[in-house]
Amino acid sequence: MKMNRKLFIALATLLLFGMLAGCKKKEDPAVAELNAQMQEAEQKQEVATTAITQTEAIPDTSTETTTEDGFKMRGTVLIGYSGTNNNIIIPDSVTSIEQNAFMDCTSLTSVTIPDSVTSIEPYAFVNCSSLSSVTIPNSVTSIVYGNFSGCTSLASVTIPDSVTSIGRFAFSGCTSLASVTIPNSVTSIGQGAFSNCTSLTSVTIPNSVQEIWADAFTGCTSLASVTFQGTIAANNFDESQGIDHVRPPKTFYGDLQEKYLAGGIGTYTTTAPVNENSKWTKK
Repeated sequence: MKMNRKLFIALATLLLFGMLAGCKKKEDPAVAELNAQMQEAEQKQEVATTAITQTEAIPDTSTETTTEDGFKMRGTVLIGYSGTNNNIIIPDSVTSIEQNAFMDCTSLTSVTIPDSVTSIEPYAFVNCSSLSSVTIPNSVTSIVYGNFSGCTSLASVTIPDSVTSIGRFAFSGCTSLASVTIPNSVTSIGQGAFSNCTSLTSVTIPNSVQEIWADAFTGCTSLASVTFQGTIAANNFDESQGIDHVRPPKTFYGDLQEKYLAGGIGTYTTTAPVNENSKWTKK
């Protein structure tokens, strides 16, 4: 009997340990459901946090604000100016200058545009009649429609070598503009780009220029010397871009176009004042 009792106790002990081990391996269904709910809640919270972070990272481009210096902003776009300083430095937080931003700011005398600016929209500085100097950064690749037209005090312009095109009427009517340097990066000079710049005496067209549109230099009555460093095809010399003209569109006053097409690269001169009847001679 003693041996049977010991055997019974040993078997009972083994059975008990087996039952306990089985309990540890088997998860309570209620606990499993709770764990699943907690995991789902954590995932939802992570998604919500990510969405909030992404929303905060998107700049507000709809709200208009005005800085202490009078710069009117919409996000990083400069949309206007109401300040009293006539010699301004545009903040380096600006990435674009909107159309008409400085239109008719007749007291503005100088503007420095930072490297953060990549685009200057049409007519941004139109009719700034006191503007005598402007710094255009290398970040700008195009001077577009009417950017500085009517800036009658603008005496000189240095165009950065990042610019590939000078748009229509970009400097039209800049009657004080006596000199302009066109870099070897420019491939196109738009219609009327320098028209009626009556103080402009000479200009060099670099060999990068492939086309000069109608009236680009007409009305430049003091422009008596033009140097061509490259060849421009005849059909890229006098296109009207769809605008009607009373007379056939011409790029320059006088017979310069015809003389250049016949004589090629070189410097051509005439006698001021230049008009439609001026005769040009190749040096």
